[in-house]
Amino acid sequence: MHIGSHVSTRGSYEGAAHAAFGMGAGAFQYFPKNPRSLALKTKWNTQDTHSCADFSKEKGLLSIGHSPYPLNLAVDEEDRPLMRAVLMNALEITEACGSVGLVVHFGKYHGKDLLQGYKNIIQLLNEALMDWKGNSLVLLENQAGEGTGMGTTLEELVQVRSLCAVQERIGFCFDTCHAFAGGIWSESLWKRFEENGEKLGYFQHLKAVHLNDSLHPFGSRRDRHANIGQGQVGLNAFRMLLASPYLRGIPVVLETEPAEHGGHQTEIALVQSLAAGTA
Repeated sequence: MHIGSHVSTRGSYEGAAHAAFGMGAGAFQYFPKNPRSLALKTKWNTQDTHSCADFSKEKGLLSIGHSPYPLNLAVDEEDRPLMRAVLMNALEITEACGSVGLVVHFGKYHGKDLLQGYKNIIQLLNEALMDWKGNSLVLLENQAGEGTGMGTTLEELVQVRSLCAVQERIGFCFDTCHAFAGGIWSESLWKRFEENGEKLGYFQHLKAVHLNDSLHPFGSRRDRHANIGQGQVGLNAFRMLLASPYLRGIPVVLETEPAEHGGHQTEIALVQSLAAGTA
């Protein structure tokens, strides 16, 4: 399995890959650009991105980028050009780093008609990806339900993808904290969740997992990550998920607080032992 964590690109993209490998990871996630800003990153070191891709390939590391937090796929038409530009900017860098894809939150619509929000998501994805020729995918991530409640169910994600004219360029990233807080996944619900995901065709397009415990209880709709085993989810729920064949060959990354020494070595080792059935 390709288990790892989010790492910083403060030094370089290649440095992020080296940091992940140094922690014993088989995967990593990074921000292609400033995570707090919609400003485009028009210049980047192409040798750095190529070195990141080459090192990852050499060491068998899988990576995913994460889009900036202000990016919102559900915005109305007047804001769509900026969001489209930001999406493609981050996706181009992710492609240059040799990554599986770019994780993008499903989106939140703040108007009265939520259906319009779903239409906006589909329209933006179509406009952005129609001419995209890269290998990196847009990975739609399920949400916890804060705010509008959009994007919490597998049905929503699968339906949006199926209605896109560019669905072959779209996959999914499953976030465990979001699913637990959103009330769709837990230890007791695993069998039903797995059967539903298979029936919907969700797992066939699952390309990455965010492995996070939840600070708040099941169904709370509050997105607050906790380190594995230190939240409300319970280790057995993670054991069951990690045993799924759908997690083989895809990046499974932690988005949790690093240890005091600044790394995730201990937590990665814990997840690896849960996956191996030795913990």
